[in-house]
Amino acid sequence: MRRQFLTSTTALALLLGAGHAYAGMDEAKAFLDKEIGDLSTLSRADQEKEMQWFIDAAKPFAGMDIKVVSETLTTHQYESQTLAPAFTAITGIKVTHDVIQEGDVVEKIQTQMQTGQNIYDGWVNDSDLIGTHWRYQQVRNLTDWMAGEGKDVTDPMLDVDDFIGTKFTTAPDKKLYQLPDQQFANLYWFRYDWFNDEKNKADFKAKYGYDLGVPVNWSAYEDIAQFFTGRDVGGKKVFGHMDYGKKDPSLGWRFTDAWLSMAGNGDKGLPNGLPVDEWGIKVDENSRPVGSCVARGGDTNGPASVYAIQKYLDWLKAYAPPEAQGMTFSESGPVPSQGNVAQQIFWYTAFTADMVKPGLPVMNDDGTPKWRMAPSPHGSYWKDGMKLGYQDVGSWTLMKSTPTDRAKAAWLYAQFVISKTVDVKKSHVGLTFIRDSTIHDKSFTERAPKLGGLIEFYRSPARVQWTPTGTNVPDYPKLAQLWWQNIGDASSGAKSPQEAMDGLCADQEKVLERIEKSGVQGDIGPKMAEEHDLAYWNGDAVKKGNLAPQLKLDNEKEKPVTINYDELVKSWQK
Repeated sequence: MRRQFLTSTTALALLLGAGHAYAGMDEAKAFLDKEIGDLSTLSRADQEKEMQWFIDAAKPFAGMDIKVVSETLTTHQYESQTLAPAFTAITGIKVTHDVIQEGDVVEKIQTQMQTGQNIYDGWVNDSDLIGTHWRYQQVRNLTDWMAGEGKDVTDPMLDVDDFIGTKFTTAPDKKLYQLPDQQFANLYWFRYDWFNDEKNKADFKAKYGYDLGVPVNWSAYEDIAQFFTGRDVGGKKVFGHMDYGKKDPSLGWRFTDAWLSMAGNGDKGLPNGLPVDEWGIKVDENSRPVGSCVARGGDTNGPASVYAIQKYLDWLKAYAPPEAQGMTFSESGPVPSQGNVAQQIFWYTAFTADMVKPGLPVMNDDGTPKWRMAPSPHGSYWKDGMKLGYQDVGSWTLMKSTPTDRAKAAWLYAQFVISKTVDVKKSHVGLTFIRDSTIHDKSFTERAPKLGGLIEFYRSPARVQWTPTGTNVPDYPKLAQLWWQNIGDASSGAKSPQEAMDGLCADQEKVLERIEKSGVQGDIGPKMAEEHDLAYWNGDAVKKGNLAPQLKLDNEKEKPVTINYDELVKSWQK
């Protein structure tokens, strides 16, 4: 979930339709000529066919003013500044596409849910709210919408199967509630040039007894962090790790975005662990949340979660620049591009566009990066079959409180900005991939060497292990805010990691209990379990073929493992 950062984009000012009284094909052709060209998976004839469908479908709504909203990302700025005016010129539907901070999007959608007042006609809303939307039943499920009420405004060329993120926006009832507009993952980032330097390689091997390479587990990450911290590289002292630690709402994302599952909490399962997910929330066989604390079979305060927090704190203190402890997410983001950090375990691919700017210390003169991104290493509680990281999936969401005609007009705009006609160009601007056809477009094969492994990752079989928050979380806005407050107490030193996670799971359970008591989520809302000790719930899990909550390991420092980056990429291509 993101993230309050503004990345720059030069939006092309589209002066379409200046000489026309009516929207239509002339405007569409002008848009295709000026903005799309050959950057599309569709032929020009098919682009025009898709545009003609939009023109015809929009006729009943011509002249309507609609408002949609999304968070502050390069992709959405491009939609707001370039695609929205083009859509207006082509269809005659006037779109105001607001781009605001992510926290404000969540706050406003909560207000619309609570009051029924129609604030926006369409929302690009994180798929992390899938459990919220399914249980409160305040958004239109798109499966039924596209087949029924919205059939006349559903693009026959939409191709829902081409989207790579629909598993994340489908609820346990098998209905699609949101349609992806942009996606990005949190991956491992490292200085490829430093890792391939012969002296660094020799010194590392001599000290640790194994090869310097992409860390497969946290033990290796820790060794590499220690090795580079204080080392002289090119005449300056560098750091082996980067992170942030200020007690601030952005600290919450650092942990809700799958950090605990990277350590190995929760159960196996993709896109999320079942019955215990990466937040440590357990559900029963009917998808009803039954608890968050170990005492109810959850894992938010179990050994794997406490280990995850402890490692975060240890590394921040020992291996990151001293100022990192007082930084927020957005302040810490640009630091690796300044050239004094060897690796970062938790790095969002949404930073790619800003990390490949010419002239940066981390760029070569030929336009290729000195760095690469790779799959994240996992902690010592992690088992094969678990998710390995987080993927942000901002997705189009239609509220039931939006009048049908306005929802239809917004749905037309939503489909325009995620259409096959537009998607390749939009993906070159924002690098937030949603379609399989786009990822495999020849234009990205050509651009791949300049993007540091982004294309290789999205074309790889590994990508399915990076997933958003899942359906076990019954009220994302209420629960997510508890994380930064509790873990902030650990990052400030006011509480131990165990105390902080005990506080977090207790606070989560208070929310679950309130929802259960209210009955507002009906028979898919929380139903709290009886309390027992860790040994009881671990035994119960093992008996049922599950993992969580796991018992504390005698040795949390497993044998370190690394892999050569180039060999890793070759193995994907096989």
